[in-house]
Amino acid sequence: MRINPPAAYVILYALMYAAFGVASPFWPEYFRAKALSSQEIGVLLGAAMVVRLAAGPLVGRLADISESLRSVLGGCAALAAAMAAALSFADSFVMLLCVALAQAAALAPMTSIADALSVSAARPQIAGKPFEYGWIRGAASAAFASGTIIIGQFIRPDHLDPVVWLNAMLLLAAAGATALLPPVRTPAEPRTSKSADRMGMHPLLRIPRFRSVLTVSALVYGSHAMHDAFAVIRWSDSGIAAPVISLLWSEAVAAEVVVFFLIGPALVHHLGARGAASVAALAGIVRWTVGGTTTSILLLSLVQPLHGLTFALLHLACMRILGAVVPTKLSATAQTVYAFGSGLVTAVITAMSGVLYARYAGASFVAMAGLCAAALPFAWLGFGAGSPPPGGGVARAGSL
Repeated sequence: MRINPPAAYVILYALMYAAFGVASPFWPEYFRAKALSSQEIGVLLGAAMVVRLAAGPLVGRLADISESLRSVLGGCAALAAAMAAALSFADSFVMLLCVALAQAAALAPMTSIADALSVSAARPQIAGKPFEYGWIRGAASAAFASGTIIIGQFIRPDHLDPVVWLNAMLLLAAAGATALLPPVRTPAEPRTSKSADRMGMHPLLRIPRFRSVLTVSALVYGSHAMHDAFAVIRWSDSGIAAPVISLLWSEAVAAEVVVFFLIGPALVHHLGARGAASVAALAGIVRWTVGGTTTSILLLSLVQPLHGLTFALLHLACMRILGAVVPTKLSATAQTVYAFGSGLVTAVITAMSGVLYARYAGASFVAMAGLCAAALPFAWLGFGAGSPPPGGGVARAGSL
């Protein structure tokens, strides 16, 4: 079937992110329904993050070497779908861990490979019509929120199987949607010298503001770990119904989209990178303090939109700094280190979150406010005023 490229990418992204939205908020509750303890849930989720960190670059490199990005993306989506279905048949902690890690490895490179394809396709205009990556990413975010809301209408604390099967069906559909994508042809680039190939992190780590970006992003992004792992469990235990939980989670996603596309660029422009990063850290202090001290639906609904500041605004501030201080020849390495550093810290904190939640319950969220408080001086003193990056930055996808 012939379909224009923008529509093909919108379909692919909508299916992928709907699959993420259906499952991501509810995996902890699903694993608890499988009789896993809080400690086991924390270990499983943390180990899955570590696997994603390792698998993403490896599979992405394989896709580049083989020059088969569409095939690798389709294979990863199909494998992730199969592993989602396999979760329903796994009962022991060891079996659930093995299947979850296999799915994590398959999911890890999907968004990166999809972005590589879509950004390459969007670079020229197709048939004289503008083809904006932002349209695709906006559709993806809307699909994530819609998936979360829809699944909330079909699940109960004692009936979470729809999470697994809808996740599997959407991922399988995404695998099929890769066939709709047009081939992307990019001009051949001259090979770099071996000395340039060997350049790595050392030049970057000598840049003070780059080190500040790594520190602040690791602390503030890492502070989301407790929320991502145990917010749904905490809210469910307090008697909040699944449809309301879906709305609370989707509220945060919607705020992220609004900040990325509307509010965030203006805030970074007026406050500078230093001010924007500081606002993000302050928002984290408020968000996790309230989340750790109450389960009032009204108060939670007021602080959930702060996700737009604690994630999206901070990311825009980090992009402003990276664009200003990182040499062009090291920009890809800088982005990889930036993502890997925050991801690794998030994985470690996630693994610890099970022990913290088992011992301190909701009070463990307040510790996340402490991480944001620790990030505040690094943001204010280390980011500097910042200057606009040449050509701007590309926003990273949301938390699944």
